[in-house]
This record gives sequence, structure tokens and C-alpha cells, in this order.
Amino acid sequence: MGQQLPVVSLFSGAGGLDLAVERADAQPFEPSDAGTGLLKVSVATDYNEPALQTLRANFAEVATLSGDIRKVSTEQILETAGLRPADPVLVVGGPPCTPFSKSGFWLEQKRESRDPNASLLDEYVRVVRESRPESFILENVQGLTYKTHKEQFERLLKSLGELGYNPQWKVLLAADYGVPQLRRRVFVVGRRDGKKFEFPEPTHSGWSERDRKIDLDKIPHVTAAKAFTDLPVPESVSLDEIVDGQYGELASEIPPGQNYLWHTDRYGGRNRFEWRSRYWTFLLRLDPSRPSTTLQAQPGPWVGPFHWENVRNSMGEERARRLRVNEMLRLMSFPDDFKIDGVRAEVQRQLGNAVPLGLGKAVVRALMLQLGHISDGETSAATLFS
Repeated sequence: MGQQLPVVSLFSGAGGLDLAVERADAQPFEPSDAGTGLLKVSVATDYNEPALQTLRANFAEVATLSGDIRKVSTEQILETAGLRPADPVLVVGGPPCTPFSKSGFWLEQKRESRDPNASLLDEYVRVVRESRPESFILENVQGLTYKTHKEQFERLLKSLGELGYNPQWKVLLAADYGVPQLRRRVFVVGRRDGKKFEFPEPTHSGWSERDRKIDLDKIPHVTAAKAFTDLPVPESVSLDEIVDGQYGELASEIPPGQNYLWHTDRYGGRNRFEWRSRYWTFLLRLDPSRPSTTLQAQPGPWVGPFHWENVRNSMGEERARRLRVNEMLRLMSFPDDFKIDGVRAEVQRQLGNAVPLGLGKAVVRALMLQLGHISDGETSAATLFS
């Protein structure tokens, strides 16, 4: 193996993009394949200490910086990595998506795009400007592209464009790249040489809530049932997995792939809710024959997706079940041996905020191919899934 190419990771979180970086030259769709180590994350930054603990547990050789990025200089970031300006081949990062997410959109400051965390986009631009990487990848929730945030998004693109990087952006569906999850993320990618980045073509196809067209020449979307294949079954059910309480009985009666709408006057359940009176994820159950819906980072007690199978509570009553950690890892296409400490809610928060490995790897790999750092000699997707 030759010299590893250095990467700076900002807003690293649980390390979804960091995994994608270090496995970019591995076989597509194979989370267990760590590749040859072409790229190396030299420094990872985040203000959330539990996230940095996750990074340290899974990236033992990566230097980490803890703190508010608004108070951490680019010079400090580069010094921690042992780099100088223009050394990084890549800067990656996903500024916290809270200001642009649908979650909490009832808050006036979010509807009017006044969330102070939105300024973190400017901090990302600042690090790119001062570190002068060969390329960058920024990812965020699709909401960043909505009309509500038009001014901020256009400022981001303009600022990166003025640096000569010719930023290109696109909303990608994770399921279209082999991830068993219908999760949409926006990626902004630029090259220091100003050449236009071409986003990778989807490798998989299937119907989603917005697209009922299926490309039969592509691999079918990976289903939740296929993702969970061969996972061990615990001897007992953990109490925090059981969906009990006010809506526990109603949730257990909802068929796979359905949500609270099952219990309206238009479906076969109990007539307990008004039509379209709740969010889509309320009491949502996974459909084993389709990819999962988006894994929520901070779900309420009645927010799915829940597993399609029921379990029994201490009274022997059937109840829906929340997803287990190993199932969430599979839905994010993370390796089974990925380590995250903490209670179940903390694990889901970190994974729900992360970039699915398969999606991130597709973008990083395409960029490295176009920059000439790797050649397109890997086994094709069709061969892998034949």
C-alpha cells in the first residue's frame, strides 16, 4: 500500500462519512470490506463528546478535536492532523441538520430559517477556504434545499464557488445505492481544479413515496427483511424495545408497512384517528418487503419505524417492537462490529444523524475515481449480486 491520502472530517458525528472515506476503495455494497486504506481520516471534529467516543472506539488512530467549530481555528485542525494548507485531499462533513430538518418545523425560527446553528455552513466554507483541500464533500438533509432555506443554500453555493471549487449538488436516495433505507440526503461536492463533479449513477431501483418507476436493468432495492438476514435473536426482549402505554395496543394491530392511518375510517383498524392528522411516522411499522423508511434520530415514543413483528409484554399482551441496535446498524449499512456505547436512545440518536455507509461510499468513490486516485477496476454491482 502506498502513502495514504489525508482527509479532514468536520461535524463527524458517529462517523458515517469517515467510514465511507476509509472504505471508498472497497467492494461496493460490502460493509465488511475495509478496502486497502487509500484514504485516511487525519482528524475528526465534533462538539458532541459521546459522538467522539464512538469515533475513538472505531477509528483508534484518528486524532480528534472536541469543541464548537466556531471556536476552533482551521490552523488548529490542520496542526492536530499534522497537515498544512493544500495537504488534505478531501474535507468532508455534515453540519448539524437541525436547522433544515422537517423535525421541529413547527418552531417559528425554523420555518423562517433563523436557527443560529445555520451559521455552521459558513464555518464549513471557512475551513475549506483556509485548508484548500483538493476536494470537499458536504452532506445534509434534503430540507436544506427547500425554498425556506433558499437564501442560506444559495449563499453556501456562492461562497464555495468563489473559492474556485465549482460546487455541484444533488439529492440522493440511499436505497438507490444499496442501502436498505429510503433516506434522502443532499450532497454538495467540489474540486479545487474547478472541474465539474459528476454524481454516481444509481445502482439499485425500486418504488418510493415519490417515484413509482422501477428500472429493471438495476438491482432491486435491498429490503428490510434481507438486511436483517442472519441477525441473532436474543433470548429475551428488552423492556425499552416494547412499544407500550397509551397507544401500545393500537400499534400492535397495525399491519407491516402501515401507520396510524390504519386506525381511521378509511382502513380496517379502529376508527381512532382523523385522516392525515399526524405525521407519517406515527405508529409506523416496517414493511419487510421494502427498504426501511428513514431512521429517526430523536423519535418520540410513538414514532417509527417499528419492527413488523410483535412481541409480548410482561402481561403477555402483544405489542410492537422498536428496532434493536444491530438492526439499526444494518439499515445504515454499517458494519456489524461497529461500536456505539450508551443507552438505546443515544445509539439511535447517533445513527439517525449519520450518513449511511453505502451512500457515502458511492459519492466518495465517484469523486476519487474522477480525481484519478483510484481506477474503476472493482467487481461490478451486477456481478456482486448475481
